[in-house]
Amino acid sequence: MNPLEGIRLNKYLASSGVGSRRACDALVLQGEVVVNGEPCLTPGYRVQPGDFVRAQGKRIEPLVVQSIVLHKPPGLVCSRHDENNRATIYELLPPRLHHLAHVGRLDLDSEGLLILSNDGELSQALTHPSHSILKLYQVTTENAFENSILSQLEKGVFTEVGKARAVSVKRLSSRRMEMVLNTGLKRQIRYMIQAVGHRVKRLVRIRIGGLNLDNLKPGKWRLLENSERDALMALSEKKSSGRK
Repeated sequence: MNPLEGIRLNKYLASSGVGSRRACDALVLQGEVVVNGEPCLTPGYRVQPGDFVRAQGKRIEPLVVQSIVLHKPPGLVCSRHDENNRATIYELLPPRLHHLAHVGRLDLDSEGLLILSNDGELSQALTHPSHSILKLYQVTTENAFENSILSQLEKGVFTEVGKARAVSVKRLSSRRMEMVLNTGLKRQIRYMIQAVGHRVKRLVRIRIGGLNLDNLKPGKWRLLENSERDALMALSEKKSSGRK
């Protein structure tokens, strides 16, 4: 059976990389989507095998959706081509996966959990500010820190990229802490730690939503399971509905 048999039109468009589900709804309602030569104004229309779908004048064909989980090691940039000729995360992947885009990023010296995907709906769910997906990091500082900085980080500090705060911070040892963020400002943790008088020695992202790094070794990748994708989508939808 065709995996897209009977799929709703808005989901068909989103899974083909046209845009988010909401953006695809808007395209349909604006009359920008044509099915079998006729404008279709129903986002819930069930696309069947053999249907000819066009959006904004372009033929839309089913996209083979792929998503992977990568344990990014330090020293690699999240880019396909780096202008400074630095090594990139794509050097860890076989050529057949080079079309996948990184969902969010980790800077050169950071490591840990990174999702790469051509699933536009999933990417939107994980990166749109309104969804506020929680991410857990382990942070090691160059020197021992006082407990007082934990509350400072939770209350918020002023950084080069604006005021930033952690959802929660937990001390693990004299130089290690766990920090949970729901925002993704550029180099946010490094700037926050600098704002309280310390420097980051090591930074590892170990969880995105309910997805954990677990025992995936540095430099290795695996496919994202359908159940994991569904859980991330459900979490983002819950976050969005909770803000209304």
